Amino acid sequence: MRAITAKEVEDLLNEGKKLNIIDVREVAEVAAGKIPGAVNIPLGLVEYRMNELDKSKEYIMVCRSGGRSGRATQFLESYGFNVINMTGGMLAWEGKVI
Repeated sequence: MRAITAKEVEDLLNEGKKLNIIDVREVAEVAAGKIPGAVNIPLGLVEYRMNELDKSKEYIMVCRSGGRSGRATQFLESYGFNVINMTGGMLAWEGKVI
């Protein structure tokens, strides 16, 4: 499983890179703040909503601490998606939130 740190994601966003970020936390958790541009697909719905994802794109998976996003990364990888887990999750995120 490929991984990226929260700081690396923040740096890429600050450089103006367009990233496809999927936040797999529950709706109530995301309401407290998410990375700008992140799409919320709670972990329990990933299997049912993966048809919304494009296998030609790269996705960065995010959760609170990195565990749920790791599971989502492994699941989507098994279906041929290009995914990276953001280690440390939102606990490690120091960038802007909306």
